[in-house]
Amino acid sequence: MESVRRSPWFLAFYLFVFAFTLNIMGIAGHVLVSSFAKSWFGGPLPASFTAEWYPYNFSFYGLGGLMAVTFEVVIAVMALSLSIGFLAAYALARVDFPGKRYLTVLFLLPVLLPQIAYGIPLATVLYRYGLGGTVAGVILANAVPMIPFAMFILVPFIEQIDRNMESSARVLGASRLAITRRVLLPLSVPGLLTAGVLTLTSTVANFELTFLVSGAGSQTIVVALYYAMFAAGIRPTYSVDAMAVIYMVLVMIPLAVALRFVRPTQMVFRIGEK
Repeated sequence: MESVRRSPWFLAFYLFVFAFTLNIMGIAGHVLVSSFAKSWFGGPLPASFTAEWYPYNFSFYGLGGLMAVTFEVVIAVMALSLSIGFLAAYALARVDFPGKRYLTVLFLLPVLLPQIAYGIPLATVLYRYGLGGTVAGVILANAVPMIPFAMFILVPFIEQIDRNMESSARVLGASRLAITRRVLLPLSVPGLLTAGVLTLTSTVANFELTFLVSGAGSQTIVVALYYAMFAAGIRPTYSVDAMAVIYMVLVMIPLAVALRFVRPTQMVFRIGEK
């Protein structure tokens, strides 16, 4: 072990991790400092500081409404993903049927494929049925990759539940609903919490599908941030940085919660049939 630590590859790995971390911290730190800048030209730090860009975002961009839409979309997508994903995960973990391997791969496609590959046809369908530009359309579009994402997180947790516990409850006369409510759900709480937090984080950060489907009254913060940066017109750079900080906080808080509960070994799923 000592020889491995002294190897040049081991040192190179730690140097890479250090450089990568320093780069990320530098970018985030620059955006954070800029969000409080009154003016910043040519110096290592702004000439003066202010917090006016944060209330400015609420008045100019309607940030309160954007946050309300974002939370509405996130909560709805998380509820759909956990409810449907739990049922599908239980079927994959407990039931053996012909074609299970191919169905599993089919479920994986929305997670593995670039979202733009199926996002444009999906947006076309939603607009055709009057859901384009609505909050409901944004929820349905985000649910397409999030449901299988939650399902594959939940499968290993359900596999860890002893089948004998369900059999014993059934022998004692418990119905399927009672077994689900009193046995499966309590034992699946760590998995549901993990899937819920990761789904929340992914939905907040989901840009492609939301951008393709959202309208003026159904934009989330990430889409509004894009328009603030690239849409026509002149906007204070510091206000855009302030919105970026708010967005980073919204993403990092649930991510930090997820890292508190997620163990990578619990998220390994076997695609092959047993």
